[in-house]
Amino acid sequence: MKLRLYNTLTRRLEEFVPLAPPRVTLYTCGPTVWNYAHIGNFRTFIFEDLLRRYLEYAGCIVEHVMNLTDVDDRTIAAAARAGVALVRHTAPFADAFFEDSRYLRLAPAHHYPRATDFVPQMVALVERLLERGVAYRGDDGGVYFAIDRFAGYGRLSRVDRRELKAGARVSSDEYDKADARDFVLWKAAKPEDDAVGAAWDAPFGRGRPGWHLECSAMAQHFLGDTVDIHAGGVDLIFPHHEDEIAQSEAATGKPFVRYWLHAEFLQVGGTKMSKRYGNIVTARDLREDGWDPAAIRTLFCSTQYRKQLQLTDDALRAAAAGASRLAEFRARLAGVAPGAAHGALPEMAGRLEAEFRA
Repeated sequence: MKLRLYNTLTRRLEEFVPLAPPRVTLYTCGPTVWNYAHIGNFRTFIFEDLLRRYLEYAGCIVEHVMNLTDVDDRTIAAAARAGVALVRHTAPFADAFFEDSRYLRLAPAHHYPRATDFVPQMVALVERLLERGVAYRGDDGGVYFAIDRFAGYGRLSRVDRRELKAGARVSSDEYDKADARDFVLWKAAKPEDDAVGAAWDAPFGRGRPGWHLECSAMAQHFLGDTVDIHAGGVDLIFPHHEDEIAQSEAATGKPFVRYWLHAEFLQVGGTKMSKRYGNIVTARDLREDGWDPAAIRTLFCSTQYRKQLQLTDDALRAAAAGASRLAEFRARLAGVAPGAAHGALPEMAGRLEAEFRA
């Protein structure tokens, strides 16, 4: 296999060489199950699905982990608004994600860890960071990561280290790149956390994990200290993936991820699709409108994953026509002699590899 991937960490195309071939470890950030995942989320998931399928076609043995974030600021707030326990609020949206994934023909990941099932591993990771002196207890009862004690902070997102606000703290899960500061690992429990069942006992105080901590603990549990490929949307580069690198490498002393891949936004009307902007379209919306999932996959694969893509009815109709032509080609291929069919495979593989070129 010869495959070149654009590594966000180095900002260049690199030949992909697994750490322990033929095994490839792949970690992808899954949905936050406070609401339905929108089709913009699924653009990233379909890109990751194509990557995995190509790796397997090339002879790799891929171990794929996709997490489900079921405890964070948004899930807790949503459960509180609904007046139900956290697990009761998130369960239907997790089920909906799996239903939508089947509709869009995503190959199931080998592991779907939910953050609430791995709190002991997260507590152990915080303890290790405290022991190593890169984390400290705040006066608010939380535990924070000291970004000035980790020399590599900012490598992925290219944060200007001169502008880091070391010593200043941020406890929210999401924040701007210009606001880089010590980030929370463990949040002290608040009444609203306990009210929905989102607080756990720990040696450093009752509370809950910070969002960034969750992925590091789950990735290490399933895939070890160093992961071959970590993928997600461009909106996760900072702070989420930057903070994952810091806490993981500070804890283990080893590189956390060898290849970072990030997919661009899906846009509607020139604006990225986001619940914040109120312009979301869900997979179930498209299904109810009668769109063939092959059309959606064809549309998403027609544009290089690091380029923004506009979702319109015209684009979907054109993709549906392309998907229909591809189905006809497959039918003809199935009807020819095995040797002739095999001869068409290199061209098909070349098209797949082209998707990952800059």
